Formats: sequence, C-alpha cells, structure tokens
Amino acid sequence: MRNFITHEWFTIFTIIGLFAIVAAKFVNTLRFNDFLYVIGNSKYLKIYTKDQKFIDQFDSFLFINLALSFSIFTYFAYSTFITPLSFELISFLKLLFAISTIIIIKTLLERLIGSLFEIDSVIDNYLFQKTTFKNYSGIVFLVANLLLLYTNKYANVVIIASFILICLINLIGFLTSFKNYQKSINPNFFYFLLYLCALEISPYVLLYKVIREYNA
Repeated sequence: MRNFITHEWFTIFTIIGLFAIVAAKFVNTLRFNDFLYVIGNSKYLKIYTKDQKFIDQFDSFLFINLALSFSIFTYFAYSTFITPLSFELISFLKLLFAISTIIIIKTLLERLIGSLFEIDSVIDNYLFQKTTFKNYSGIVFLVANLLLLYTNKYANVVIIASFILICLINLIGFLTSFKNYQKSINPNFFYFLLYLCALEISPYVLLYKVIREYNA
C-alpha cells in the first residue's frame, strides 16, 4: 500500500527524470528527435556512433532518467511480485546509488576488456548501441512509473507489459548492432562471446543481491 511519503518522493524523482530528458533535448534537439525513432531505424546509430565521446552530455542526461526510473520501477516490481516494501528514503537512495554504480562500472570494465583484447572499435560501437537502447528503455520505465504512481489498478499488468517491451527493445538493439558490425565481430567472435558471458549475466546477479539487501 502506498503512503503519502512514497508518492511524494517518487513524484520528485520522476520530475527530475523528466527534466533530465528535457535537458537532453535542449542540448541537441536534432539528435533527440533521431533518438526517438531509433527503434527499427539504424539512422541514429550510423550517424552518432562516429561522434561518440567517453563522457557524452546528451547520454549523461538520459542516464540520469534511466537510473532514477529503473530504481523506481525495480521498487514497484519487487513490491508487487516478491515482498511488499516499506519506503525509506535512505534505503531507496542506496538502491539508486547501487544501480548507477553497477551500470557505470560495468561500462568501464567493458571498455577495459575491449582494450585488452584489442577490439576497441567493436566494443565502442556495441557499447554505444547498448547505451542508446538502455536510455530508450529509461523512457519506457518513466512512462510505466507514471502509471504505477497514479493508477491503483493492474500494477502487475503494467509491470509485466513494460518488462516485455523493454526486453524487446534491447533485443532489437542487439540484433541491429550485430547486423551493422557483423564484419568486425566475426573475426573476433570468440572474444566477443566471452565478453557477453562475463559482463552481460553477472551484473544482473549482483543487482539481484543488492535488491535483496535493500529489503533486508
């Protein structure tokens, strides 16, 4: 059951997420418009992959929304399907910090592994694609959170539908990237496979442990 404090704080965090999206559009309106149509259209990836930077202001703003929205969505999903959580601001901030840290460290490790195996260009392109579709997922999380915050019915349906949609979005992103960079990936396929196994599974196990700790 939601209480006033939960509703109030989650509303504040959701507004911050919205402002972060608006800031991304303000930074580069043309890029933002292309970003919105990235599903099923490789134009965004082809154009902006060439201009990617280690720290990108546009992606940074979208990451803020992703971290906030994903944390709120995780709270609702855990409360709905596993164990009802009593909201505590400090505990939620710890969850937010953990999720943000895992994503950032994971990205840095991926870049390091790409450098060690001398497949920097392949990993950089793949990371740009993955970051793009994760940030796109952040917008879906935000919309789902608005429904969960301001409607009292069908929370389980909203969560399941959003989860399926996000899985589809990221699957499309992976297939799109693999198709675009298949010539680069094929000669290094073994290393790329090791990379996927090591860094696409273990972080989610760690995240689950973090969530369990949050509930402890």
